[in-house]
Amino acid sequence: MRKYVIMGVQGSGKGTQAKMLAEDLDLVHISVGDIFRWNVQNHTKMGAQVRRIMASGELVGDDLAESVVRDRLTQHDWNYGFIIDGFPRNRRQAEFFLESYDIDGVIVLDLPDSEVRRRVLNRRLCGNCGMDYNLIANSPAVPGQCDMCGGELVTREDDTEEALAVRLREYHQQTESVLEIFRRKEYVFVVDARPAPEIVQEQIRKCLGLPPYNGQAADKGEGQPAAQQGSEVA
Repeated sequence: MRKYVIMGVQGSGKGTQAKMLAEDLDLVHISVGDIFRWNVQNHTKMGAQVRRIMASGELVGDDLAESVVRDRLTQHDWNYGFIIDGFPRNRRQAEFFLESYDIDGVIVLDLPDSEVRRRVLNRRLCGNCGMDYNLIANSPAVPGQCDMCGGELVTREDDTEEALAVRLREYHQQTESVLEIFRRKEYVFVVDARPAPEIVQEQIRKCLGLPPYNGQAADKGEGQPAAQQGSEVA
């Protein structure tokens, strides 16, 4: 059984890389951000709370994040393991996570802030079906219109210059303390997230000692339904 954590700043491609790894190795991809966005799109009580947090550019609190992760992992549908993205994001969450689960590897996707801004500010989301697009590498056939359902593409509430500045600052402040905890077990691997997704995936495989990637290339720009159980509100 394999259990991995994938970390990286907003827009670094965590969802894409986790999906590629999960599909090829029959792992369950658990994306805390997707779970939160599903609740937002379906107007649940949790969704209303998360929407307010997203609009302000802040991160979801520890209690709520830990509750979501705990509930998701108790479903025990990860017979061959899991890869989780969007968690943990600070020391408390990391300690909570390691108390219950033995992790086999932590992948950190390294991306300069300038590239983060370029990617994030070009992201779009279908307001109807939740499909993600990136206008740099994954533009729709018809500008502003979803290829899947024809819905209107909108900017995520948290994809603004102001919100991004807050997230970048908090990410850099908190990430090192998380990595300090994970490095105690000597399984943290830093990967350059700037190349094409397939190249990044090969870097990840080499770090983890896994066989070469054999699956179909994932859509670039993290293009996948955001409402899938199991991808980032940060």
